Amino acid sequence: MYVMNHSGWLEVICGSMFSGKSEELIRRVRRATYAHLSVRVFKPVVDDRYSDESVVSHNGTSIIARPVKHSANILEYVENKQIDVVGIDEAQFYDNNVVTVANELANKGIHVIAAGLDTDFRGEPFGPMPELMAQSESISKLNAICPICGSPASRTQRLINGKPASYDDPVIMVGASESYEPRCRHHHDVPNKPDNKNGGQAISEVSE
Repeated sequence: MYVMNHSGWLEVICGSMFSGKSEELIRRVRRATYAHLSVRVFKPVVDDRYSDESVVSHNGTSIIARPVKHSANILEYVENKQIDVVGIDEAQFYDNNVVTVANELANKGIHVIAAGLDTDFRGEPFGPMPELMAQSESISKLNAICPICGSPASRTQRLINGKPASYDDPVIMVGASESYEPRCRHHHDVPNKPDNKNGGQAISEVSE
């Protein structure tokens, strides 16, 4: 266990849908407010599932957040303000510049907490999340529970009319329980996913 005093840093909360990412972000931000720290929370405008101006977890907890279209807007809103903590929800939906933004804030002495999906519905790295995780001081990987077998669910299953979505479908499609559910690696189903995306090609090459 380590303590960081009087300096900025970046921590990332990641995992599948329904793993409690937003809820954990809200918990950490509220803990900061209890300590009388100045906090600002941001969310991408594309995420309007429950509220336009709040981060809302699937279990209903919420905290006020400012919707932004571009990650650079975050810097504009905190400029010339005494901010201690910045929360960034649904980080996977931001442009890749969010990594630069998060690092700039941390380098200025701000504690940055970014939460998001580490993989998309295909089971592949999602947007800027891999780079955010690589640049962070701390990563919290959360799992949901697979509704089929009860194992830890690290993947997000997209369902269209109750059936697994094809690999060729668009990556970004904001939804809630009616279109997504958590799955373990064994029950994560992506029709038409290339074999080499599952590691099959690499394994066969090594065995040769």
